[in-house]
Amino acid sequence: MTKVYISADNIISSLGFTTQENISNIKQNTTGIKLINDSYFSPHPFHASLVDSKRLHSDFNKIDNPDSFTRFEQMAILSISDALKKSNIDVKSKKTLFIVSTTKGNIDILEEKNKNSFDYKKVYLWNTAKLLQDYFKNPNTPLIVSNACISGLLGIIMGSRLIQSGQYENVIVAGGDILSGFVVSGFQSFKSLSTTPCKPFDVSRDGLSLGEGFGTMILTSNPQQISGSDKIIVAGSSSSNDANHISGPSRTGEGLFISINNSLKEAKSLSVENIDYISAHGTGTVYNDEMESIAISRTGLENVPVNSLKGYWGHTLGAAGIIESIATISSMKENLLYNTKGFKNSGVSKNINIISKLEKANINNCLKIASGFGGCNAGIIFAKLS
Repeated sequence: MTKVYISADNIISSLGFTTQENISNIKQNTTGIKLINDSYFSPHPFHASLVDSKRLHSDFNKIDNPDSFTRFEQMAILSISDALKKSNIDVKSKKTLFIVSTTKGNIDILEEKNKNSFDYKKVYLWNTAKLLQDYFKNPNTPLIVSNACISGLLGIIMGSRLIQSGQYENVIVAGGDILSGFVVSGFQSFKSLSTTPCKPFDVSRDGLSLGEGFGTMILTSNPQQISGSDKIIVAGSSSSNDANHISGPSRTGEGLFISINNSLKEAKSLSVENIDYISAHGTGTVYNDEMESIAISRTGLENVPVNSLKGYWGHTLGAAGIIESIATISSMKENLLYNTKGFKNSGVSKNINIISKLEKANINNCLKIASGFGGCNAGIIFAKLS
C-alpha cells in the first residue's frame, strides 16, 4: 500500500502563529485559555482561548488586504501559506487536493453587527472552500469535512485514503473554527462550559473550555518532500459512529473502541504493544473523559502514556484533530511527552496512564483519537520511519 507521509504543517492558535511557537509554549506549560468578559460573545464571563485579532490583522496585512477577507478566511490563508513554505508540493497541480475541515466556518457573519460586512453567502462552507481553492489556484474541487469534533481527524483520514487509492499525490488538510455568540451560547445551553480553565481527566473537572484556531497538515506520497531524518506516516486509521445520543457519548466507549481496533488492524504490522503514546480528545467534560478511559482500557492500552492538549488551546472544534495531530507528530520527532495541563488527580473509573509532567520517552508509534456529538469517533496511528 502507498505510504502517506506528513510533509509540512502549521498551527495558528492563542499560543502562536506557527507550529514551533505553539509547541514552545506547550513545553513551557503555558495556556492560552483566559477569562473572557466580552458581551459580543456572552453576557456572562467564560473561559476560552482566542486568537490574537490584532496580530492576525497585522500578519495578514503582509500578504494581502485584511479588509477583503473574513477573520476565518485570514486564519485559513495564513496557516496554509505558512505550511506551503515548508513543502515543495505543487499547489497548482491536478495531483494536489484541498480538504477543508470545520464545524461552523464563517459563523460570525450571522452576528447582527457583522451581517452587512460581507456577502451572506460566505456563511456557506462550500463558499469558503471555493475561496481557498481560487486563492491558491488549485484546479481541483475541494472537499469539505464537517462532522462535529472529529472533523479535523476525519479530514486527515480522508486525505490519506485518497492518496492511498492513487487519486492524488498530495492533499492539503486545512481546518479551523472561530468563536461567536452563537457558538458560545450553544455550549452554554448544554451547560458544558467549565467554570475554570478545563481540567481533562481530573477529578474536579466540570466542563470544557472553548478555543479557536486553524491548522494545516500537508500529506504526500512522495518521501522526497520530507526534510529531516524522521519520516512520519499515517499507518492506520478508522472512524465509526456509536449512534448513542445526539450529544452524549456511549457509556461503554463502543464507538471509540471500534475505531481504535480498526486503526490497529489497518496498521497491520502494529499491535497494542507497539503503541508508545496516545493523544486523547480529553475535553474535560464528565462524560467524554470517562468514555475515553473505558475505550482505552477495553483495547488494552491502559498502561500507555496518554494526554490531552485541551488545557493549552481549549476545544478548537474543527481545528482540534489537526492541531493536536501536529503536536503528536512533534512529540514523536522530539521523543517528548507533553503533560496534560490542568490535570492533578484522576477522576475517571479506569486506571489509565495520564501524563502529568513533561518527560522524555522513546516514541515510534502514536494513536490520536477523537469523539464528538452525534456519536462520531475517529482514530489515527502515526508511525515513525527512521
